[in-house]
Amino acid sequence: MDEKGVEDAAILLMSMGEEEAAEVFKHLEPKEVQHLGEAIARMRSVTKERIGNVLDRFAQESTDMGVLVADNDEYIKAVLRKALGDDKANLLIDRIIQGSDITGIESLKWMDPGSVAELLRNEHPQIVAAILVHLDPDQSSSVLKCFPERQRNEVMVRIATLDGIQPSALKDLNEVLSKVLAGGQQVRKSSLGGVKPAAEIINMMGSSIETSVLDYIREADGDLAQRIMDNMFTFDDLIKLDDKGFQSLLKEVQTESLIIALKGASPEIRDKVFKNMSSRAAETLREDLESRGPVKLSEVEAEQKELLKIVRRLSDEGQIVLGGGGDDEYV
Repeated sequence: MDEKGVEDAAILLMSMGEEEAAEVFKHLEPKEVQHLGEAIARMRSVTKERIGNVLDRFAQESTDMGVLVADNDEYIKAVLRKALGDDKANLLIDRIIQGSDITGIESLKWMDPGSVAELLRNEHPQIVAAILVHLDPDQSSSVLKCFPERQRNEVMVRIATLDGIQPSALKDLNEVLSKVLAGGQQVRKSSLGGVKPAAEIINMMGSSIETSVLDYIREADGDLAQRIMDNMFTFDDLIKLDDKGFQSLLKEVQTESLIIALKGASPEIRDKVFKNMSSRAAETLREDLESRGPVKLSEVEAEQKELLKIVRRLSDEGQIVLGGGGDDEYV
């Protein structure tokens, strides 16, 4: 959802009243709650016309929507089993509805990284890996930054070589999370972990930590390290995006964030940005970059990683096609 969509959703929630809005928030993901909360906090005044437009559109879309089946999970299970037989259907069902029985892990998404790290600090690396693959890459990377270097590296190796989650492993998770995670014996194997999630988590770490983790993995398994790097997408890899994809990206990035991110960018990346903007916008951006004073490297890296989050989201939505990851930094 773009910025206008988030603001429209915020307007709708604010028009509902506190109790009704609270009920809606209960059904949202942590990141969705954060984005909506930030949008509500930013709002000072909204025109009556915009409020009316948001409410009218919501009313129209609500009228157009209907419930097809009472229980989507049970419906897809029944259809697939009738069409494919139990064995083949169960393989697909595990992939389609993976994780539906381990909703207790969702509780971790509401915890700050330090608290999650403290919870997992004394657990076996395999247990930690099995938990972290259920979290978003940015949260997992923040948790790992709280660990000592050796423990962090060992967990990353486990994540990269993880081949699904067995019921026995999920039983261990249940013991680790205690009341937070329930039903460990009831779940099916989930196809989580592997090279791609490992690459996504490493992408969210600072450059010094990335190098340390990859060096450690390379010593243990050079081929594994190479496959992880092939799946990484760094800020410098933006040069590989086609113009259409780059323009989609620029529509989603705030100007202030783009300015800070470009302070640490190569001339090639900057030229790519200017090329995909209007002449007037490009000239304004050049002036802003020139007039902006020194920026802390940590701030530049933070904005670049936020931009990469947008790239991954647009890739998931099919608006951007990513090529191979850039590995020159580590060779």
